[in-house]
Amino acid sequence: MTGVRQETVSTDEAGLRLDRWFQARFPGLGFGRLQKLLRTGQVRVDGARAKPALRLEAGQTVRVPPLGEIATPLPGRSGGPDAETLKEMILYEDDWLYVFNKPFGLATQGGPGLSRHVDGMLESLRDAKGQKPRLVHRLDRDTSGCLIVAKTRKAASDLARIFRSRSARKIYWALAYGVPKPPQGKISLWMRKQATPDGERMVKTAHRAEGADHSVTYYSVVEQAGQKAAWLSLKPVTGRTHQLRLHCQAIGHPIIGDPKYFDIENWALPGGIQNRLHLLARRISLPHPDGGRLDVTAPLPPHMHQSWSVLGLDAERYDDPTGFEDTDA
Repeated sequence: MTGVRQETVSTDEAGLRLDRWFQARFPGLGFGRLQKLLRTGQVRVDGARAKPALRLEAGQTVRVPPLGEIATPLPGRSGGPDAETLKEMILYEDDWLYVFNKPFGLATQGGPGLSRHVDGMLESLRDAKGQKPRLVHRLDRDTSGCLIVAKTRKAASDLARIFRSRSARKIYWALAYGVPKPPQGKISLWMRKQATPDGERMVKTAHRAEGADHSVTYYSVVEQAGQKAAWLSLKPVTGRTHQLRLHCQAIGHPIIGDPKYFDIENWALPGGIQNRLHLLARRISLPHPDGGRLDVTAPLPPHMHQSWSVLGLDAERYDDPTGFEDTDA
């Protein structure tokens, strides 16, 4: 960029601070240099000098002075293997969002020892303005299924509000040890993080204990394999870390293959069932930011499909006939 440019603020950028707008459009532009450009009046909004904290409105014009190659906007879709992998994971896509079918073993975000995760892979899907899709919720690394990702800043903001309001309704499928009694019920408990030699995990606490959060899940037994295992439909009202995994353990029916919460001693996996977490984010339904309602379903991952076959469970004839009406989720 060797000349002065007049850039128009898009609808998606409305509400951004001027300095954040520059960071998003020109990530190579250093903070100190941007401050100097603003201080000396080289940056103007609708022809007037502006401060870094100015909140922009859609349709405003920003004068962008010569910035050089260092501030060249990020390229659009870079493609490559990550883009191809994400493309194969798409369950639904429109101008606002993606719904991915996240596989078992792929982390949503980075962490210690993680070199590959969905958030990092989204770099390969930057748009023509260099805008990277944004995570709006997460799934545990070993949980498969529906993961929503916003394509734009406005979509991310709207979806975050929807999730906070609890108007996003979710159904999970799990294969649990034993058969819960009664076959339908509500799990309500307080939980918090606790450090252990094997890392952090969630634990049940006393009512309103310090640092604890309340959590609620509705469960229903769909089918059972004798008394050894049960196929559960789980509907979380709250969205705490490891909530469903702890809740199943708390009622004495931990999820099969759970490395953190399966605590049944001297229990052997039935033949043909893999020792992997049997938890699927089966379905998600929520108000679409552009109107109407989004409702997407994910298929059983390979290891759960194998287990369903081994145990004689038929996923094809059942798709949550009770719907969402029996909960306030």
